[in-house]
Amino acid sequence: MAFFSSSILSLVSTLFLFMFGIASAQLSSNFYSSSCPTALSIIQGAVSTAVSKENRMGASLLRLHFHDCFVNGCDASVLLDDTTSFKGEKTAAPNANSLRGYEVIDTIKSQLESQCPGVVSCADILAVAARDSVVKLGGTTWTVQLGRRDATTASFNDAQSNLPSPSLDLSGLISAFSKKGFTAPEMVTLSGGHTIGQVKCSIIRTRIYNETNIDSNFAASIKKNCPSTGGDTNLSPLDQTAGVFDNTYFKDLVNKKGLMHSDQQLFNGGSTDSQVNTYSQNSAKFFSDFGSAMIKMGNLSPLTGSKGEIRTNCRKTN
Repeated sequence: MAFFSSSILSLVSTLFLFMFGIASAQLSSNFYSSSCPTALSIIQGAVSTAVSKENRMGASLLRLHFHDCFVNGCDASVLLDDTTSFKGEKTAAPNANSLRGYEVIDTIKSQLESQCPGVVSCADILAVAARDSVVKLGGTTWTVQLGRRDATTASFNDAQSNLPSPSLDLSGLISAFSKKGFTAPEMVTLSGGHTIGQVKCSIIRTRIYNETNIDSNFAASIKKNCPSTGGDTNLSPLDQTAGVFDNTYFKDLVNKKGLMHSDQQLFNGGSTDSQVNTYSQNSAKFFSDFGSAMIKMGNLSPLTGSKGEIRTNCRKTN
């Protein structure tokens, strides 16, 4: 009788998983194992070459994936150029003259098309390239789930409204990430990706000249490269080891050396202070949490099954 009961339970649970878990089950780590077994090594090689050539490219590729996923899911819509039928995401305020790395994605795509035509999606390339960039710069690794398909349209308006602004206060950051299903701790974790980033003077000018919750010597050092007028595109590193993926970003926040307003909000007497403190002292904890949060981000509304397409050119629909 016990055996019969357990068999019934097993059958019921299998049916339940089939009915309700099929969308998530369609992404898998071995999606290309038979259709394009060299896919992951091709992406890794191209990312390694690009980041070796220009260290900053690692941050750019990580950011491309983030800006893709936060606008209608991880569907490579961010890569589409404008057409007569839609205005894409590239010229939206958070992306224009800011997002970069498109050429690296083009290179990877052309290599994959030579090896396995019409198989590997641009959305999956973005997800894997983000992971490989973090690893290349000394960070953690995680298992990228694969099988996303590519969108056939993009939305300028959604890119305008869905991407968190660097001027947000803590409550605004928590709200922006909550809309995408992330907890406040996951928002803090993902913000740690800024450890490899750089920022334009125009974004940080108000903070370094007007805000008081900033180390004065630090502000003075940044002002040398970011005058009160002019120099808008001059870059400053978002933490003091910008070429390395580590926990220095959080150490800097504790020392009031957060460069963007939104960064310092994570350590400013609010609910996220303790987590920033923990990460500043425990890089292993940050690394572990970051991998988990990136897997979750990569699962944002993917197109699977017969939805979308596999673009042959990431910049345009087939």
